[in-house]
Amino acid sequence: MSKEIVIRTNKLTKRFDDFVAVDEITFDVHKGEIFGFLGANGAGKTTAMRMLCGLSIPTSGEAMVAGYDVFKQPDEIKQNIGYMSQKFSLYEDLSVKENIEFYGGIYGLSNKQIKEKSGELIERLGLHNEADKLVSSLPLGWKQKLSFSVAIVHQPKIVFLDEPTGGVDPAMRRQFWDLIYDAADKGITIFVTTHYLDEAEYCNRVSIMVDGKIEALDSPEGLRKTFSASNMDEVFYKLARKAKRSAD
Repeated sequence: MSKEIVIRTNKLTKRFDDFVAVDEITFDVHKGEIFGFLGANGAGKTTAMRMLCGLSIPTSGEAMVAGYDVFKQPDEIKQNIGYMSQKFSLYEDLSVKENIEFYGGIYGLSNKQIKEKSGELIERLGLHNEADKLVSSLPLGWKQKLSFSVAIVHQPKIVFLDEPTGGVDPAMRRQFWDLIYDAADKGITIFVTTHYLDEAEYCNRVSIMVDGKIEALDSPEGLRKTFSASNMDEVFYKLARKAKRSAD
């Protein structure tokens, strides 16, 4: 992890009429950092992530992502990030190889690069026997691993992961996090939301949102110390108890 800042927000705010979904959040994320972005349902984290991905224009405040302004350069942001959601974004009726080729093209890779990346990715994931099979035939855990790999096939500066391991068994979740560590070691910044609080322990730093505000931001160790907690579950629930709203 370097000191280079790849995400910077200053009083970033999103209002929907009188409802303040995201309320003046301010934080930085560094290159190669694994940054956990937590909050109960209704905390505002999904709305905040959409702004950072260039999918929703903020009401006020400032934010730079991968060197681009969320107000003025949302298209440039989209070209320099990867994104993966819990529901994953693979096409079930395309093969493993076809999905890789499709997204490589979407991300602007040349035919030569797509061929090279496809070979590397299939090799790394051990999917030789499944390369020509439909994605729909893969177990959920393998779909998630493939979806993450496709999200970073173009070597983006940042990848946003929205509850990427939902429904995946613990052993496969551990393998998934090995992929995350490997990407971070290569300088890709990981911005991840998760409902599995044990996964928060794997992050370099964690922010916790409550009712649209960031109520805590530190390393897992620092948060446990601050809140006199033995694990991140205790930290989260001490903060979540303050929440007054329940829908994101």
